[in-house]
Amino acid sequence: MTTHAPQATQAAVLPGSLDEAVAALAAMPAAVPVAGGTDLMAQVNAGQLRPAALVGLGRISEIRGWQYQDGHALLGAGLTHARMGRPDFAALIPALAASARAAGPPQIRNAGTLGGNIASAAPTNDALPVLAALEATLIIAGPGGARREVPVSHLLAGMEMLRPGELIGFVRVPLLHAPQVFLKATGRTGPGRATASVALVLDPARRGVRCAVGAIAPMPLRPLEAEQWVASLIDWDGERGALVPEAVQAFGEYVAAACIPDPAPAPDGTQEALPPAVLHLRRTVAALARRALGRALS
Repeated sequence: MTTHAPQATQAAVLPGSLDEAVAALAAMPAAVPVAGGTDLMAQVNAGQLRPAALVGLGRISEIRGWQYQDGHALLGAGLTHARMGRPDFAALIPALAASARAAGPPQIRNAGTLGGNIASAAPTNDALPVLAALEATLIIAGPGGARREVPVSHLLAGMEMLRPGELIGFVRVPLLHAPQVFLKATGRTGPGRATASVALVLDPARRGVRCAVGAIAPMPLRPLEAEQWVASLIDWDGERGALVPEAVQAFGEYVAAACIPDPAPAPDGTQEALPPAVLHLRRTVAALARRALGRALS
């Protein structure tokens, strides 16, 4: 139940293809696309949004599965969290499957979609740090059958935005065939919104470690110097797990300090301490990053 009584929408369209959905949005500029509706209905119930029209994406079968493409997985934007959490998908992209399983209670996982997670771009959305660490690319569908590719980090950072009439159609993710980890901390036991999350992937082909921290900023943060530092310590040709515990511990601290830095010194040179809540958050990020690296190397 809600105390907010949403106004009736003027139109609801259920296209059968991605291009039909784009055409519907072009014909109704005020229309809002909806897939699972988990974020949309939260805004409606909170009185933050009154859509004049809806373009439902639930009947577009082409965006509800995935396929292999030149060493990548091409994921449909309509994939639900529940589908991504299944074992066959987990064997493909383990970190994304782990984030899908942590996305919330069953009713949210059954309805919420990958594309909706990206388009709403809520900082606590669990898929976002994973996609950032994987350096995923979005395939955007536009009017007239147009397609363009945008790095997911560009969209999340506001460097490139969806244009009128455009939809996220697919997400291209490299298949690394190497350990991937997603961990999150919540304010309670069981599924819940993240207070902090960390996605970490190893890329042996490029001898790299990629890490993204979610929920603590408007977009996932990449501690690039920490990534490069720890990658230089890993024996990529031998026992990757031989990294000394002190280095794993230092990596966690490095990531946390990069994402939650100390305040700038005052003009007189004095250093202000972080507030207790922020210091606790930094310790949480350090612990998540340390554990993620330890699991990836084990």
